[in-house]
Amino acid sequence: MVVPFMSIYCIQQLHFTIVQAGTIMALFGVGSICGAFVGGKLTDKTGFYDLQVGALLSGGVLFLILGYQHTFLTLSIGTYVLSFCNESFRPANSTAIAHYSTDENKTRSYSLNRLAVNLGWAVGAGTGGLLAAINYHLLFWVDGITNILAALFLLKLMPRAGIVNTIKKLDKTISRASAYKDKNYLFFIFLSTLFGMCFFQFFIMEPVFYKIQWHFNERFIGFLMALNGIMIGVIEMVLIHNLEGKRNGLVYISGGVILGAIGFVLLNFFPGTTIAALIIVILMTFSEMLAMPFMNSFWISRTTEYNRGEYAALYTMSWSAAQVFAPFIGGEVIAYGGFNLLWWLLGALSVIAAAGYLFLYKATH
Repeated sequence: MVVPFMSIYCIQQLHFTIVQAGTIMALFGVGSICGAFVGGKLTDKTGFYDLQVGALLSGGVLFLILGYQHTFLTLSIGTYVLSFCNESFRPANSTAIAHYSTDENKTRSYSLNRLAVNLGWAVGAGTGGLLAAINYHLLFWVDGITNILAALFLLKLMPRAGIVNTIKKLDKTISRASAYKDKNYLFFIFLSTLFGMCFFQFFIMEPVFYKIQWHFNERFIGFLMALNGIMIGVIEMVLIHNLEGKRNGLVYISGGVILGAIGFVLLNFFPGTTIAALIIVILMTFSEMLAMPFMNSFWISRTTEYNRGEYAALYTMSWSAAQVFAPFIGGEVIAYGGFNLLWWLLGALSVIAAAGYLFLYKATH
């Protein structure tokens, strides 16, 4: 709820410069990378349950505190610490999903989690817009309270009984294979970062393109972004249920990335019409639905209960890094050669990533 409006809050409410607002958002990304790394380490040492509760509680309190930071220095420090705590939740949460899943339903389990995330993003962003119109401080309070409530629900509805004993038993019986020594996995992480830097342009630079080049209004641009979440909510679980187990996940990932490449390149050929924009969003959404659930399945398949946090941390860090680099790269390319060059570049990088996933499939089978 806070993150989508943080830049506007910094500039309009706190009167920071654009550079200062950009620095704060960059610190949010850096905190995400560091938090994911530490979160993965702690997950393997202490287990996923306590870390999830701790991250939610600390994140909730830090949201409340952040709302009262009004200087560039204190807001920068607060944003980094908040992001660090928040992102430490993700490796633990990914490990928990794997723990409660079976080999047969793990891809669907992660699709269900993605459905929850997309619904949360849609409701949070929509509600955040209404609250921001009243008072920006309400964003911090509501975001903080929902974090704390999530921790309390976790404690109440999913007691930790039995989980710690399982972790201690695995600590003695399963050898630890480091994700940082798994060459195939490191190549997968590189490809995921490359794909992520391309995909995030769909949310970062594409809306700007729609406004500046195709002259769409904010309401329609918002609808296009919302359509992505709606399609995921309606289609993805059914799609994954019908695809899972029929082909190797890396094949589906490669196909999804190719759809994204087509979506980017078509922006250079389509006229600025409603139909064209809808086609692009549909292509990008199917790209996401084909690729991302099977990406989760791939990294899980290479783990044990004892090293899963480290693998999850690396995967989370790849997306955090992509989120940091995507706006910088997009802005620089547009400044140098315009939107046309950006769409060609993203199409080419996506094709390279798709080929890399196919190469990885042949290397691991």
